[in-house]
Parts: sequence; C-alpha cells; structure tokens
Amino acid sequence: MTDAISRCGHEREPIPVVQRGRHLVVDIHCHLNIAAAETWVRSQIADPPNPLAFMSPASMAVNGRLFAEIGPKLNGVDIRIGDMDRLGIDVQAISPSPGQYYYFAPPEVGREAARIVNDGIAQAVASHPDRLVGMGTVPLQDPQMAIAEMRRCVTQLGLRGIEISTNVDGRELSDPRLRPFFAAAEELGVLLFMHPLGFTHGQRLADHYLDNIIGNPLESTIALSHLIFGGVLEDHPGLKLCVAHGGGYLPGYWGRMDHAWRARDDCRQHIGRAPSSYLRQIWLDTLVFDQDELDALVRTHGAARLCLGSDYPFDMAEPDPVGFHARLDDDARARILGLNAAELLGLAACTRAQP
Repeated sequence: MTDAISRCGHEREPIPVVQRGRHLVVDIHCHLNIAAAETWVRSQIADPPNPLAFMSPASMAVNGRLFAEIGPKLNGVDIRIGDMDRLGIDVQAISPSPGQYYYFAPPEVGREAARIVNDGIAQAVASHPDRLVGMGTVPLQDPQMAIAEMRRCVTQLGLRGIEISTNVDGRELSDPRLRPFFAAAEELGVLLFMHPLGFTHGQRLADHYLDNIIGNPLESTIALSHLIFGGVLEDHPGLKLCVAHGGGYLPGYWGRMDHAWRARDDCRQHIGRAPSSYLRQIWLDTLVFDQDELDALVRTHGAARLCLGSDYPFDMAEPDPVGFHARLDDDARARILGLNAAELLGLAACTRAQP
C-alpha cells in the first residue's frame, strides 16, 4: 500500500489504523454536524435559506422526529464508536453534514463557518485517532478562500478529504471560476467527496421524501455530467473524486451519453474521448441498497474504484454495510470494504486486534 499512500498523500505520513476482522473496513460516507458553525452563521445571517423548504408537511414531520432521534450520533462521536463496533466498521471517514456547506453566505462568513466545521471535525478525529479520519469543507463561493482553507485542512488539521456539494449556490462545478480549486485539489492529492443536498429544482419532489430518494442521486448525476462534459476530468486526470450514492444514475445509464458524444458536436466541445471513460477514472461509494445493483457497479465500474459507504447516522443509511458486500469474491470484497478507501485517505492497517 506504500506507493498508493505516497500518490494520494504526497509527503503526509500514513495514519495507522486497526484491522479487527478478516478485512480492513473503512466507511467513506459518514456525517458529523458541528453545531457551533450553524450558531455562527445564524448570528451573521438573520434568515438563512432552507433548501428543503418545499418539502411536504409529512416529510418535514418525519425529519423532525429523525433529527431528534439521531441528534446525539450526528453531533458527537462517542455513541458512533459503539455503533461502528456493532456494524464491523474499523474506521469512519467523517465528513460534514451536507447542510453545513454554507455556500450561500458572504465569502467571509462562509470562510469562518468552514473553519469552525473543520476545527470541530479535527477535534473529533483527535478523540479517536485510530477509528476516525476527517474530511472538511471549504467556502467554494470564493475559490481562492476555498483553496486556502483546503490547504489548512491538509497541512495543519491533518484532514484527508474535502466534501463538496453538487453545485455552488446554483453555479455548476464546471464553471471556469472553480477550475483553480480543482487544480489545487489535484496538486495536493486530496480526496474530494461529492455529496448532494437535495435537488435544486425539487418542487415536483416534495411528497414521499422524493427530494432525497430521487433528488439526491439525480443531483449527483447532473453534477457529474457537468464535470465530464465540461472538461474538468479531462483537464485534471489526477483528481481524486469519490461520488456518494453510487454516483447517482449515470453509472447505470452511461451508454446514452456515449452515444450523444458520438452523434453530436456540442457533446464533444471539451472532451476528446467517450464520456464513460471519465466516469471510470473516479470512485463511487456503494450505497445502492440492492445487491444486483452492487454487482452491476462491480461489473461495469470495477472493484478497484468502489468504496463502502453507509450514510451514517441517517435513516437512509445501509443497515448492514459489511454484510451487504458478502456475496462478492474475496478480492473484490477486500478492495471495496477498505483497501480502496485506505489508499485514497492515506491509511495504513498496521495492527490486527488480538481475539
């Protein structure tokens, strides 16, 4: 694993973690909320926007009960360690709760909110350094501030990834103004974990929690399509990008975009090869809930580019993340359960717990 760690972490020392079972198990999709950041933003912005305001009363009521129930898990780390033991998870890669992007805020407010979030995540990791690894957030509404905060996350806080949304307050990730950020992430070798926050045009998805059920993967599908067709992955082939929720719908319907690339000039403006080839240079988590869908991802995307993700501690989490992968062959299971994420995050499983 040494070469892989040096590629993804440059001169950073690998983080030693404990492998407790047959395979190292790293959950790349887990969230931690830092309440102090929300308090700060509300002290600066009287009425911050609610991206889920259109949601039906029934869904809002369920969410209210949910957040009351999972609050101790979402806002802290002590309970989650016991849950990790119960689920067979050796390491959680904790990223901010998606509601904490704060891209809507004035840049200075967004920068301070990101710093509060990142300091809180670093503090949580320090409390359980052998079980937790951190991913931060950056104020993408100002790319230069975002780059500076990303560098602080990596060089000062020891975080190993940056979580980004699928758009920046309505701006697509392929916007030329964001290119310096992606170039800096590629240079640093830091993992970008792309996670949506609902759907930007979700009024038709208000009922039945469709904003999350359909909207989240659809947002990732759109954002990933812009990254491909807009040339971001063409220009930054070394970018380490992992997309939540199995990458949305694109990995299951990539033939349509390849056909469009062959048939239409406007689909070849920024890319020189079939769109699906860029899809296969990124990583996806395996939060797809159905084992036939998991098998399809392994067949078309490859086990070397998939990482276990659970979405802890939300109700849309996979309830048995290790068991979900049980029917894969041993090599694929080892890669997906932990080895791929360990390479991306710079982890070294140097000790096995004794029975």
